[in-house]
Parts: sequence; C-alpha cells; structure tokens
Amino acid sequence: MSGALWSLPESHLKVLSEQGVVRSFPKNAVIINVGDRADTMYIILSGRVKVYLSDEAGKEILLRTMGPGEYFGELVLDDGVRSASVMTLEQCKFAIVTIEQFREFLGGNPQAAFDLIKSYAGRIRELTRQIGDLALLDVYGRVARLLLDLAAEENGKLMVPDKLTQQDIASRVGCSREMISRIFKDLRTGGYIQMEGERMVIAKKPPRAW
Repeated sequence: MSGALWSLPESHLKVLSEQGVVRSFPKNAVIINVGDRADTMYIILSGRVKVYLSDEAGKEILLRTMGPGEYFGELVLDDGVRSASVMTLEQCKFAIVTIEQFREFLGGNPQAAFDLIKSYAGRIRELTRQIGDLALLDVYGRVARLLLDLAAEENGKLMVPDKLTQQDIASRVGCSREMISRIFKDLRTGGYIQMEGERMVIAKKPPRAW
C-alpha cells in the first residue's frame, strides 16, 4: 500500500485495514451517494475511484480521483451525511472500517489523530486553492494548472498518471468537453503535451495564460 498526498501515514492505514472488512467491487459500482448516512470509511487497497457531485439532470462535477493508499468517508466523525458520491473506475478492493472502529483507533493513537488533522488541513488548503483557480483563472489556466498538479516524474519524463478522459477534465475545471478538445489541440500543436499510448506526457511547462 502506497501513501498519497494529504493521506494518513501508511503505518496507520495498515492497522486500520487489518481491523476492517475487505470487500471487492466491480467497475462502475457506486460505493456511496451524496446524502447517505455516514457510518463507514473506506481504505483503497487496489483500484481507482472517482469522487463527484451530480444533479438531477445528470450533470457531473469530478472532484478528484483516488487510488491505493488513499481513503474516503473519514468525515464519519461528525455524524453527518455524505458530502459527495464515489464510484469505482475499475475493479476495486477496499478495507471497510466502521465509525466505532475508527473512533477507537483514534482514541488509542494520539499521533494518528494529529496526523488526521494535518491531512484535513492539507485538503482544506488544496480546496481553497481550487476555488481560487475557478474564480481567478480562465479555462486554459485551470487546465494547465490541473495537468501540472496531476503530473509526476517517471524515467525523466513528466507524466500524468491518471487516465482521464476529456470529459473528466472538463468536469474538473468546469467547462465543456469541446473546449477541452480545442485546448488540447493547441497544447499539442505548441509542443506542450504528447501522448504515449493512453498516458499524457508534459513535454514543456504550459504558460499560465494563452
């Protein structure tokens, strides 16, 4: 299990996973719905999921994607309801931990409670920046920022690890798929991005404005 940005340390997740019930889900399974009662958290052992919001007309906003070493549903601590929906993007395996197990774990591990607060702080900081991007950057700027945020260096290349469709990216930055298609065409023409199979390579840093 590999940790992720703003995630609890691997040692804590390992202990929690061993206390939980392991279950597998197929691709496109809705794990939680917004508004559901929050009584369990999920630790991703394998596979990828998307966290999203949608309206009655089916319009969807993709908040983020998550993979092994990450978790969702930890807001069970406030006894509220789910604030977003989660769907599997491929076959997944989760360790499912009840709210009672989670509270008992935090009560017996002060350092884990502190680390959880740190992870919350990191996520709040990131959400604040995303809100700022939506308000202050144009669509091109939001796309460029998203690609750079997602990219990681692999074998000397800056690769976007997630296999995001143009619709996924449009949902993340709040625009149409057609707009993303035009922006990607301009980025390819300018030599900023290249495709290696289904993976995107950032050949050079895109400018903040087009």
